[in-house]
Amino acid sequence: MKLIVGLGNPRSEYKDNRHNVGFMVVDQLATATFENSGKLKAELTKGERAVLAKPITFMNDSGEAVSLLSSFFKIPSTDTYVIHDDLDIPLGEYKIQFGVGPKVHNGVNSIEAKLGTKGFWRVRVGIENRNREEGPQISGEEYVLKNFNQEESSIRDTVIDKVVEELRKIIA
Repeated sequence: MKLIVGLGNPRSEYKDNRHNVGFMVVDQLATATFENSGKLKAELTKGERAVLAKPITFMNDSGEAVSLLSSFFKIPSTDTYVIHDDLDIPLGEYKIQFGVGPKVHNGVNSIEAKLGTKGFWRVRVGIENRNREEGPQISGEEYVLKNFNQEESSIRDTVIDKVVEELRKIIA
């Protein structure tokens, strides 16, 4: 059994933010409707081979839900896949790596702290698309909470398709 968690922020105003690309991937991967689990602090759907989840905590507290889910379903961290945005990777690219993450990501840091290990899979979806030649750079904290523009959405959708295809192989 695999635990596949998409990271994001739970309210509708964050739905199309770069920070919510983890939710977007899990939504596309799911074949059933998500239900609020309440005590597990996540929306989830469960299949024969995987539990798919979206924490209802805010991004920086994602570890609470991941820890509860891992414990409840008895899924070891080595079978846990966390899908998240990554400013270290250009928009349109992704990496699936074990125990390796971005320089700074508070959601991933929260998970590491609550699980007590870095030993889980990261599905790192690139969102970096700031033009460094166009004057002052917007901070990472501000950038991740902005929506994708139309051109970026097309690139994002293409990479999400690739990530979902790869995750389906992992689950199979």
